[in-house]
Amino acid sequence: MKSDIEIAQAAKLKPIAKVVQRFKLTSEDLIPYGHHIAKLSAQAIEKNQQITDGKLILVTAISPTPAGEGKTTTTIGLADALNLELADSEKTAVVCIREPSLGPVFGMKGGATGGGFAQVVPMEDVNLHFTGDFHAITSANNLLAALIDNHIYQGNALNIDPASISWRRCMDMNDRALRNITIHNSMKGNEAGYDRQTGFDITVASEVMAIFCLANSLEDLQTRLGNIQIGLSNSKKPIFASDLQAEGAMTALLKNAFLPTVVQTLAHTAAFVHGGPFANIAHGCNSVVATKTALKLADYVVTEAGFGADLGAEKFIDIKCRSSGLQPAAVVLVATVRALKYHGGVDVPDLNSENLVALKLGIANLNKHIQNLQQHFGLQVVVAINHFVSDTEAEISLLQSEVAKLGTTAIVCKHWAQGGAGALDLAKAILTITQQPSKPIQFLYADNAPITQKIETIAQKIYGASRVEFSATAKEKLAALAQDYNHFPVCIAKTQYSFSTDPALRGAPTGHVLFVRELRLSRGAGFVVAICGDIMAMPGLPKQPASVRIGVNKSGIITGLN
Repeated sequence: MKSDIEIAQAAKLKPIAKVVQRFKLTSEDLIPYGHHIAKLSAQAIEKNQQITDGKLILVTAISPTPAGEGKTTTTIGLADALNLELADSEKTAVVCIREPSLGPVFGMKGGATGGGFAQVVPMEDVNLHFTGDFHAITSANNLLAALIDNHIYQGNALNIDPASISWRRCMDMNDRALRNITIHNSMKGNEAGYDRQTGFDITVASEVMAIFCLANSLEDLQTRLGNIQIGLSNSKKPIFASDLQAEGAMTALLKNAFLPTVVQTLAHTAAFVHGGPFANIAHGCNSVVATKTALKLADYVVTEAGFGADLGAEKFIDIKCRSSGLQPAAVVLVATVRALKYHGGVDVPDLNSENLVALKLGIANLNKHIQNLQQHFGLQVVVAINHFVSDTEAEISLLQSEVAKLGTTAIVCKHWAQGGAGALDLAKAILTITQQPSKPIQFLYADNAPITQKIETIAQKIYGASRVEFSATAKEKLAALAQDYNHFPVCIAKTQYSFSTDPALRGAPTGHVLFVRELRLSRGAGFVVAICGDIMAMPGLPKQPASVRIGVNKSGIITGLN
C-alpha cells in the first residue's frame, strides 16, 4: 500500500466552496486560502446562531504506545462513514480536529492529519504552516513578552518585580536548548541592567493557545488576553496584560487566525481544523468556536480529544465542556490489538505475533478508560478496534468478549484501508446511541472544590493513584492560588504513556503517587496547570527526528512527511 503522503497527493480534491455547498454557505461566507483551504468569515459564524445544534461525538483513545492507536484516523474515518450512512437523507456529518504542531511533525510523532484512506487534505499544507494560525499565536505571545521587558526598561511604572515574571516566550518547534535561558535586560540610563531567568515553551503549550481555543468570540478573546497574569509588583500586587495595554494588539494579531479553517477529507467530508493545544501539557482540544460553528452547520460533529482518555477526554469534559456548555452525545474509545498487547508487556518487535495472555493483561488499560468514561462522566461509550492485518480472529474475539463484560461494544474498524466504508458498523452504532435521549454529562469535581482536592480527585479516580505529593514550590504556589482561584478547573500536565507519571508503567497501574512539581496559573484561559513528574512544556527532538526523512523533489513535491 502507498504511504500516507502518496495517498494524499494522489487524491483529487474538490474546490473548498463545493465541499461546503451543502451548508448553504455563499462565497461571501468564505475567505479562500487557495483552492482547497478557506476560513469561515465572521458573517458565516454569526448567521446560523438560531439553528439547533447537531450531535457532538467525542473520539478518544487508550494510553498511547509506540504501536500506535490511530485516534485521528478513526475520527476522520467515522465522519466519512456517517456521511455514507446518511447519504439517502438530508443529514450531514463533519469532522473537527486540531491543527498539527511543527514540533511532532519534525520530531517523533509525525503529522496529525490521519492516515491511509482516512485523511484530511491537503495533507502537506495542514501539517506545515497551514493558514499561519500558529505563527499568529506565537507572535501574540512573544509580543506580550517584549512589552513586559520593554516596560521595565522604560522606567517600570508598574513597579514589576523582574524575579516574579512568569510569562515565557514560545515557538512552535521542539528545542530543548530553549527550556531555560538567561536574558539580559538593560535599564534606561543604566547600562549594567540585570539578568533574568526564563525560557521558551512550545506554542501549543502556551496560555495564548489555550485562550485561543476556549474563547467564544473576539470580544471574549480580547478579555481573556487582558486577564493574563504576567507577574507581581514589588508590593506583591498581580500584574495583568491589560495593565500593559497589550490585549488590543494581541487580538489584532489573532483576528484572522481566530476564524475557523475548513478543508476536506479524502472522501470530501468538510473538516474544521482549528487550534491545537497538546493534551499532555495543555487541554488538548480544538477550538470552541470551530466546534460550535460546526454544530450549527451539520447534524453530526465528530471531534477528538488529545492522547489517552485520562488526559484529553478528562480535559474535554472538565475544561472545554465546563466553560462552553458543550456536551457529547456519545464517545468512541479507540484501541488496537497491538497496542493492548504492548500494555500487556509485549515489546514492539513481537506485536505482530498472536499473544492472548498479553492481550488480556493489556485490556486492563482499555477497561480503566471505559470505566472512567462511564462511571465518572456518565458517557455512553463504544470501542473502536482500529484493525491491523496482524490481528487474529482469536484476539478480536477475546477483546470483544472482555469489552462486552463492561456493558458496551467493541467494533472492528478498517477505515485506514477502506476509508469510510470500513467504519460503517461504527457509524451505525453511533447513530443508534445518538437517537436516544442523552443525560447531562457529569463533571469530575465541583467548581468550588479546593485546587488540592481537584488534583487529588483526578489522580485517584482517573489515574488510580494512591495519593498526591507536592513539591515545596508547588505548595507555596497552592497557598497563593487558594484565595482567588479555587473555582478554576485543573489542567494536569503529565506523560501521556501511562496513567502514572512514569511512562514505563504500562497497563492500568494502581497505588502510584502523582508528584506535582510545579503549578502555573493560566488566568486568561481560566484554569490552573499542575505540572507532574518529568513532563516538559518544551519537548526535545529524538535521536532520529522525523525531519531527516522530509525533503522536496525536483518537481517541488514534498516527500517523507507522515
